[in-house]
Amino acid sequence: MQRAADSVCGRGSPQPSGKRPLGERYDQPVSLENLLLKLDRIAGGRQAGVSISDEARAHPKTRRAFTWIMWLLVVELLIGVAAVVIALVLTLRGEPQPFAVWMRGLVVLGMTATLFYFAWRAARGWVWAYSRLRLFAQIFPVITLVIAAIPGLYPAWMITEQIVFSLIMIGIGDFLTSDHMRDAYRRPKAGEDL
Repeated sequence: MQRAADSVCGRGSPQPSGKRPLGERYDQPVSLENLLLKLDRIAGGRQAGVSISDEARAHPKTRRAFTWIMWLLVVELLIGVAAVVIALVLTLRGEPQPFAVWMRGLVVLGMTATLFYFAWRAARGWVWAYSRLRLFAQIFPVITLVIAAIPGLYPAWMITEQIVFSLIMIGIGDFLTSDHMRDAYRRPKAGEDL
């Protein structure tokens, strides 16, 4: 495990300095990575600076897993967009959709955007992002299927969408919980050197 400095990622060279966002110190270069590290600090908490080794990150099994995960998230995004489009078309045809359908569609799109961010940061080696992605990939399918089972809440087409969404999320979770991925992204034990 490695701990990156809070101000600089340690991977790649800093971007050339330019206009600095409000509140950024003038002795630090402005780069997208620096801004994302600040966001990581919020999302990742104390573990925000913990990353896996470059060898583990570049391992073919790690790269292959994240390639599959990204493609599965693209499918999730397409399903989310399709759900909103279907609801819109049905509403324009005179079949108004319940508020729950619209809310579900927007939540899926927002959640998928968040999962893309977690997957991208996890693929770059950040342990916190892997942990969040794995947690959500295991929890969301359960929540989605339980909500889909509530009688009368959603129309049949949306229940089908939720089942497909859950199956894809289970696939993402399966990649994340493989022996290789769990070993590559293991959390440091108390007292273990990062």
